[in-house]
Amino acid sequence: MFNSQTKHIFISYKRNIHPDEQVALQVFQALSQQHKVFIDQTMSIGTRWAERIETEIRQADFLIAFLSAWSTQSEMVIAEIETAHHLSKSQQGRPVILPVRLAYQEPLVYPLSAYLNGINWAFWKDTEDTPRLINELLQTISGTPLTIATQKPPSSPVGERSRTTSPSSLPHPFPSAQPISLEMPEGTMESQSAFYVERSCDAVALQTIEQQGVTITIKGPRQMGKSSLLIRTIKTAVNAGKRVALLDFQLFDKAALTNADLFFRQFCTWLTDELEMTDKVTEYWNLPLGNSQRCTRYVGRYLLKEFGNPLVLAMDEVETVFDTEFRSDFFGMLRSWHNSRATTPIWKQLDLALVTSTEPYQLIDNLNQSPFNVGQVIDLEDFTPAQVSDLNRRHGSPFNPKEEQQLMALLGGHPYLIRLALYSVASQRLSVNELFTNATTDNGIFGNHLRNHLFRLHNQQELVKAMFQIIRQNLCQDERIFFRLRGAGLVRREGRIVLPRCQLYAEYFREHLG
Repeated sequence: MFNSQTKHIFISYKRNIHPDEQVALQVFQALSQQHKVFIDQTMSIGTRWAERIETEIRQADFLIAFLSAWSTQSEMVIAEIETAHHLSKSQQGRPVILPVRLAYQEPLVYPLSAYLNGINWAFWKDTEDTPRLINELLQTISGTPLTIATQKPPSSPVGERSRTTSPSSLPHPFPSAQPISLEMPEGTMESQSAFYVERSCDAVALQTIEQQGVTITIKGPRQMGKSSLLIRTIKTAVNAGKRVALLDFQLFDKAALTNADLFFRQFCTWLTDELEMTDKVTEYWNLPLGNSQRCTRYVGRYLLKEFGNPLVLAMDEVETVFDTEFRSDFFGMLRSWHNSRATTPIWKQLDLALVTSTEPYQLIDNLNQSPFNVGQVIDLEDFTPAQVSDLNRRHGSPFNPKEEQQLMALLGGHPYLIRLALYSVASQRLSVNELFTNATTDNGIFGNHLRNHLFRLHNQQELVKAMFQIIRQNLCQDERIFFRLRGAGLVRREGRIVLPRCQLYAEYFREHLG
């Protein structure tokens, strides 16, 4: 019987993984005696899945997040934590996120580090530890903060925010894959990864950044390898004697993205901190000038002048600014910095590297004020059949030539999904036949990825309607909507027709958006 002390609790975990699912179910059963607890296994057939997940997180007082080597790479777990994080800012701190590390002490990587670093967490060691964990969670829900383990896992080092760490007990790979260890296909790849696929544009980016006073734009849909190429570009810049300041624009909070003055000030403060210089932002902000002028003076007359060495300002996820009212001011400012190299020597010290998944030309009114159509523009494309074949060999050839063709037909060279398929079969998590048979099911190897897309689409009806029209008629009448879907990595254009990016998406969304 529930009473006024009853709380709504949402459990976020990685399905079909041990011990994640077992511990999550035990906690669910124990907490359900006193509280209203939601876990995705309680949904009945026919439930509008994505809508239900969002509703349950919105209503929750607490979100328990089980963190393991696998769950920290799960798109759905990350999406659920991200949703809870943003809701808590607009719902007076609800839901409260309660991280539980399942025998996992690695530093969190971005974006989880941005959401969870600084939050107290609980630690589960093994099955004998479950009763203690349940008791600690019950006490926390009643008002006692979670304990922090004796030694808190270190934060991700600067410049490695997106780096992934491999789990401690990977499935045993095929002997033919030795001596190279397999790598989980999640997040940004290390610059020396044996599984990184070099494309022709890589050489262009690396050669360009070795020059002085350059602007590079890396474009492409989600999960194309943009951030991985950026990391390789950064390493080349460092080897060339340049200092790099990497700003990931996803870390700007909503307050900054709705207030131009706050955004420009935070931008300058953040850049100053990355360079480990004295913050003089307040001094420059007292000038009776506009935000772009203040920011330009601060960077040109203070940071670059005092720093005195070549600097690369690398900006990831800059599309975060595209929906703001001050986007033209900010990007116009970057364009002016690019142009100033021709007349003011100090600006030749500054390289700009921008990464975006959205087509910027649709969102900037005056192209003469855009930094995206000058310098070196790199547009990433899907893997070719030859590149997939090469990557298959690096994984120990788990797919034969005919199966490689089937894989290309299903995934269309999608870099992340290709790597996920090769890794999953090479590590013997499933057979090739099982991969193809269960490709579009929620329990299949692509289920987590597909559910994440569905979750992010469900409350954006104009995108849902357009996606369904593309599947049914190969048509998208609104260019703005097309570029949003393309930026999300869901569609592509061939001539005058618009298609789902791959057959996997066409089959899955035809069933779930209908």
